[in-house]
Amino acid sequence: MTKREEIIRIFPESMKPRWEQALLHVDKLQEIRLGVGQPVRLITAGGERFLSGKGNVGSDWQDAWYMTERDIEEILKNICRYSMYAFENEIRQGFLTVSGGHRIGMAGQVVLNENGIIRNMTHIRFMNIRISHEVIGAADAVIPYLYKENRFLNTLIISPPGCGKTTLLRDIIRQVSEGNAYGTGRQVGVVDERSEIAGSFMGIPQNHLGFRTDVLDGSPKVQGMMLLMRSMAPAVVAVDEVGGEEDLRALHQVLQSGSSVVATMHGDSMEDVQNHTKYAGILFQRYLFLEKQKGICQIRDMFDQNHKRMQDIRGTKKCSA
Repeated sequence: MTKREEIIRIFPESMKPRWEQALLHVDKLQEIRLGVGQPVRLITAGGERFLSGKGNVGSDWQDAWYMTERDIEEILKNICRYSMYAFENEIRQGFLTVSGGHRIGMAGQVVLNENGIIRNMTHIRFMNIRISHEVIGAADAVIPYLYKENRFLNTLIISPPGCGKTTLLRDIIRQVSEGNAYGTGRQVGVVDERSEIAGSFMGIPQNHLGFRTDVLDGSPKVQGMMLLMRSMAPAVVAVDEVGGEEDLRALHQVLQSGSSVVATMHGDSMEDVQNHTKYAGILFQRYLFLEKQKGICQIRDMFDQNHKRMQDIRGTKKCSA
């Protein structure tokens, strides 16, 4: 199935003709934003466009197709195959992953339990369809710097949102798993808390992470790392978007068990890394900083374990579609 076919399947039959033109260049599409009473927006690296009710794509929001409550409800029912109950757990977490690894974020009215924890989400009125893009070879420029004597070095990828850190992480996982010129293939354990790395659908990764990779989908990072260490004996553990002390303490435990780690974090500088937690500045041997220039995500800087800038590889390889 092509990427275009995967995306158009999200919409019920009555809406599919409107998407024909919008999905002609699906490889450039990053997000589809839907909201009740709001224009349908198509987000690409080049900016924002609008979809009209007749299926035309343009820059004028006044001619756009405005979503109704019924539109959103019909899309959600189609995604859930008209069995909302079967997807209650995913909806409670605020997203669904569909075939192809595309991720549909949702917002609406939450229902809390007696402990103040989200029990469910009702009256869903907003959706963000994030198009999954793999960039095979995105890590080619950095792989030579991530090994020492055949051992993978503990690596942290840092960037603001939307700069390709998950795309780069995904390709690092693939190359570590399958092996490369700098290291033999290693068993990798991925804790995919938000189903963004592997893009698993019905438990099966939709993205190519290598044949020595095990994926724990939908698990909280801390619990997932400990579970993988006990059950799957990974040589390298990969997680996305670490932040607080608890995450970093769990990574420290992984290192004490003899495994290497690769992770991502929101930030823009080494100061941001050090401000996150006392562990963040000492756990890792490589720090990769990403940026976006003219709509293209690329590697900006690399630092070693002593926080010294390494060889400038800026612009040598884009890390996102």
